[in-house]
Amino acid sequence: MTRSFTGLDASTIASNLERVRSRIADAGRDPAEVEICAAVKYVPVDELGALAEGGLTLVGENRAQDLVAKHERWGESFTWDFIGALQSRKVRDIAPLVRLIHSVASESALRRLEGSPVGEVLLQVNIAGEESKAGIAPPDVGSFIEACPVPVTGLMCMPPAVERAEDSRRWFAATAELAATHALSRLSMGTTQDFDVAAAEGATIVRLGTVLYE
Repeated sequence: MTRSFTGLDASTIASNLERVRSRIADAGRDPAEVEICAAVKYVPVDELGALAEGGLTLVGENRAQDLVAKHERWGESFTWDFIGALQSRKVRDIAPLVRLIHSVASESALRRLEGSPVGEVLLQVNIAGEESKAGIAPPDVGSFIEACPVPVTGLMCMPPAVERAEDSRRWFAATAELAATHALSRLSMGTTQDFDVAAAEGATIVRLGTVLYE
């Protein structure tokens, strides 16, 4: 059962944001080098004002129709990224609204990006080769970069589910190594459960929800 974050408090968000930055620093990274993208999939449109008041400036939405609705209400309050599974038929809806698409993972999405206004994209890699997960196989990253009609500036990964955050380190490290091989500067990796490990392994964007809101 999914939940919805309601009754959000700006002061709580501000305190949580500082704690997140402190954990990033404890992981050996300069917090200024790691963007905090607030995942707003379960944040109702009316609650987004608390995020802005709490100091969050970058938000990521998973669903195209919700991105359109939330951007219409709060467009100038945030920088917007798309972080969910990317359906090729939705590319033209979201491209004018976002700074960055994190989840390009198919040839059909590449074709739809032709002539779109989005400035840059990340390729979603299936770093662990999970059959149940979308993403580009690591050996195919180079060909996708060559075929993409807009600049590819980084990679996004979602490692396998694990009990301990530390168990994701190998996958974050592998994604960082893959990005370096292709001279890509952005790394979108790490969520509430493991963002400090991801930061230690080179993440430049972490996608956070619960840790910011509760």
